[in-house]
Amino acid sequence: MTMRYRPLGGTGIDVSVHCLGAMMFGAVGNPDHDDCVRIIHAALDQGINFVDTADMYSAGESEQIVGKALRDRRDDVVLATKVHFPMGRGPNRGGNSRRWIVKEVEDSLRRLQTDWIDLYQVHRPDPTTDIEETLGALTDLVRQGKIRAFGCSMFPVEQIVEAHHVAERRGLQRFRTEQPAYSLLARWIETAVLPVCRRYGMGVLTFGPLASGFLSGRYRKDLPIDLTTGRASLTPSRFDPTVPENITKLEIVEQLVELAQDIGCSLPELAVAFPVAHPDVTSVITGPRTMDQLDTLLKGTSLTLDDATLDRIDEIVPPGANLYKEHGPLVPASLTDANQRRRTLADRAAGD
Repeated sequence: MTMRYRPLGGTGIDVSVHCLGAMMFGAVGNPDHDDCVRIIHAALDQGINFVDTADMYSAGESEQIVGKALRDRRDDVVLATKVHFPMGRGPNRGGNSRRWIVKEVEDSLRRLQTDWIDLYQVHRPDPTTDIEETLGALTDLVRQGKIRAFGCSMFPVEQIVEAHHVAERRGLQRFRTEQPAYSLLARWIETAVLPVCRRYGMGVLTFGPLASGFLSGRYRKDLPIDLTTGRASLTPSRFDPTVPENITKLEIVEQLVELAQDIGCSLPELAVAFPVAHPDVTSVITGPRTMDQLDTLLKGTSLTLDDATLDRIDEIVPPGANLYKEHGPLVPASLTDANQRRRTLADRAAGD
């Protein structure tokens, strides 16, 4: 197996096209630290030089595990983590404010046992924080040497554009990467996110190639689906075979299984190879929980999809389609928060 590498968003850093995601290391996935360290070392030994985690994965435990694994191999690894989601109870312990970013980067550095983070990502947008505030804090961290570059994750395309305009206007450093969901069942980023990232020279790190397990081969149309174990137990409605949307996904899976068999690979190998085939994707994040899952990932690293195969995929799932809504674009607060669409009681009482 020969690992391929691609430049990361104009930073001068080369990363493997397959990135080891650490979300499943810790209490929510694999609580055995020694086993997780072995998985990380096995990935590095196979040429993966890119590891992605986040402060909130298992409440910091994932970062601690990654820190243990990289203790003697830090210089050979491009290390990425994220900030945004709440860490602990109480106000001001999450979000994208300068106050929280400056505090939380120190906590991540401590858990990761490192002096610097190669890529520090804003995990989600924060409608309560001015983007200039966020970019200013991140720019200062780059100048202090605590991070090398920064990016965003699951940002709507209009907010990516706004962030670049603000950075240019205020003389701040800009987002170098975006991390969206992308899979055979969720191709929505092809419409606007990927073209915009190309225009701004941003690296794209995609996650969820197996669509939370729907493309793992575990869930099939005519086979019983156990909703009491694994991911299905956490969100049964996402896998319930009687739900119309899931019926459609399972029918698509059967067509993709047939395609995988025709080209001599497994469905997971096809699923992981698909994002890599897009010229605007830098690296594909996969998060194994066990060594066997890592082995399945590594089997697909050398798979290259030809034009005929990609054409067949387009026939099964058209470009830009989104069959897996959970991995679609974030629903803005203007739609989910009724208060943003209605006058307050005080306004009404005042006749405004």
